[in-house]
Amino acid sequence: MLINLTKGLLIEYALSLPPLALQFDFNPEHLSRTRSVNIVTGNAPGTLGGYDFTLPSETPRVAQGVTPNPEQGDITILIDASDRMGDPNLPGHAIAVEFGIEPELDTLRSMVEPKSQGPGGVQMLASLGLGGKKAFQRDEHPSVLLFIWGTHILPIFLSSVQVDETAHLPSLQPYRANVTLSYQVIEGNNPFYQVEKVRQLVGAAMNLAVGISTSFSASFGVSF
Repeated sequence: MLINLTKGLLIEYALSLPPLALQFDFNPEHLSRTRSVNIVTGNAPGTLGGYDFTLPSETPRVAQGVTPNPEQGDITILIDASDRMGDPNLPGHAIAVEFGIEPELDTLRSMVEPKSQGPGGVQMLASLGLGGKKAFQRDEHPSVLLFIWGTHILPIFLSSVQVDETAHLPSLQPYRANVTLSYQVIEGNNPFYQVEKVRQLVGAAMNLAVGISTSFSASFGVSF
């Protein structure tokens, strides 16, 4: 049973036909984020995992370099049309009764498919034939999406959509499914990621304010 549900939103950051956006309920506990780096430590004799150091001022030379990898993540969301099907006063009631959640699943599948750019900067599914006939002639690219939940706005590429349909209408249209989305954060100088980095720094400062520095000083005898 899901608790503490909040709203999440995936929206394509582009001029697209059709416009791609999906609002959903999800539990923040069902979200995985992975941040990793490749560390170059060298192969100096007598050292393993990095060069020798004694003072804090010497730590920049412990490794020869580091390369960050894009943040990866997975979220599991529940898409369920039961409420809309049962209440004719809710928006989307008629569509849910006839099609279940198929429109939402079609939106997610469209988000993960390659796009081609047409006249006026409008982009459409590459499978509609806007690209060249040969692979090397195609101007295909992934959708840039904004993944919004709580205080976070992450620019992402959606790399996979896994759908587990758990309930169906008599027409075999699904009306309930668990969906696992895998994504890659777009890091750099775009405004959304810059805001996320500022939010991260503010959060780290808040953590310091609750006494982490005091505990570290007591444990290691280091003053900040």
